Amino acid sequence: MSFIDQLVLFGYFFIVIVIGFYFSKKNTSTEEYFVGGRSFSGWVIGLSLVGTSISSISFLAYPADAYKTAWLRYLPNLMLPIAVIIAAYVFLPFFRQGNGITAYEYLEHRFGPSIRAYAALAFLVGQIVRVSLILYLLAILLSQLMDIEMVNAVIIAGIFVGAYTVIGGIDAVIWTDVLQTIVLVFGGLLCLAVIVNQLPGGLGQILDVANEHGKLAFSEYRNGKLFPVSWDITWQSKTGSMMLLFGLSVWLTEYSGNQNTVQRFCASKSNAEARKAMFVCALSSLPIWAFYMFLGTALFVFFQVFPDTQAAQMLSGEQKAEQILPYFIENYLPVGMVGLVIAAALSAAMSSLDSSINAISTVLVIDIYKRFWKKNQNDKHYLNIAKLIALGTSVLMILGAIMLIHADTKTLQHTATILVSILSGGILGIYLLGFFTTKGDARAIWVGIFFTVCFTIWTILVKNKILQSSPFDLYYTGILGNFLMFFIGYLFGQYIFNNEAKKGYTIWNR
Repeated sequence: MSFIDQLVLFGYFFIVIVIGFYFSKKNTSTEEYFVGGRSFSGWVIGLSLVGTSISSISFLAYPADAYKTAWLRYLPNLMLPIAVIIAAYVFLPFFRQGNGITAYEYLEHRFGPSIRAYAALAFLVGQIVRVSLILYLLAILLSQLMDIEMVNAVIIAGIFVGAYTVIGGIDAVIWTDVLQTIVLVFGGLLCLAVIVNQLPGGLGQILDVANEHGKLAFSEYRNGKLFPVSWDITWQSKTGSMMLLFGLSVWLTEYSGNQNTVQRFCASKSNAEARKAMFVCALSSLPIWAFYMFLGTALFVFFQVFPDTQAAQMLSGEQKAEQILPYFIENYLPVGMVGLVIAAALSAAMSSLDSSINAISTVLVIDIYKRFWKKNQNDKHYLNIAKLIALGTSVLMILGAIMLIHADTKTLQHTATILVSILSGGILGIYLLGFFTTKGDARAIWVGIFFTVCFTIWTILVKNKILQSSPFDLYYTGILGNFLMFFIGYLFGQYIFNNEAKKGYTIWNR
């Protein structure tokens, strides 16, 4: 890296650390550390939600997916606005009543403490996988651009993100997420501007070549070729209709059982500001995701016009497709821009990592430690434990990323989608039972959990080819798991364990 690039990058590091230290002075209580005194406006929370959802999975894996395949995996994102409308007017009031902090407090009110603990633990497992994957993707970029060994890149990035998150709490997380969202968009725009400027036909050439190769379509990549997606209703393949259904399931889960999101609701000034945040997030995320998919398409066109051996290997699968954007940054961006784009990549990763670290700390303290272990300690004790947990999470994240360094996978966007489906554990089904039915208690839910866990184990065995192939595509594991959870839970709640729900915790008696 040139001196100018290093200066830009370290300037960015300095700003983020200053934000963390600035807000560390405010963290005198768990209320401030976890929800920022419930003082945030909707636009701030909305932009922070964008930063949280647009991780290095978006910055590296979305372009990689569009470069190697087409736009099929963008399709589920189109269901985000529908999920947001449902969540804003149905889910949100339940989470904000009674000054809640976590997504899982509601489940105790509705079903009992054991269900709260189950959902909290399911979230924790999923988040550890997620942060490890994001940190691993970030290390790919750092190692390639700064000539650092992968393990060292993981350690350096993990320590940096962990440091400002541990000391700054949710205030630092939210405000750095806002900054990181802006930097992320700016960095991507710089990359696209360079591509358009160097192509003889500019933007028009990108569209023409991409259309010629079918790169802008919703197509599935099989055996080295793109096949246009059908719109049939089937569980056997990734059709357009089923991918939309999959997206609705994912986003409803995100806005009901994901602490990263619900914690932002609780940090808002009011219900109205929380709703505003959700709409800001949806209206910002969709074009940003589309832009990063288009950036991958533009990279495909660029390397069609200017052939490159390594880029061709990333297209064929000889090298991982996630390396395409780092490779372009390293070899084709002019001096002065590299530092800005690396800062954007860091922003993509850190805005997700810091949120998850803080959310893990919040859930472990509020839903597990304080609720089941140490119930009557003073607030300072819980604040200190929260910081220790955030520190421990950072260590686990680093170890998880190191384990992924030698993983042999398809594009990591594909892998991450399947992992999220398998680990979701029917959580959406539990929340839908809580919101929309008036009978059933923990016993009914545990029966549903048993069947859902058996189903999940079966899909894992199929995925690892221990059992014969599945009658459905594994992308739909999450949908079917949530349906099974709801059906079994409703059946046992309505006809066997038919206790009435407490007033105020379903849409029928709120």
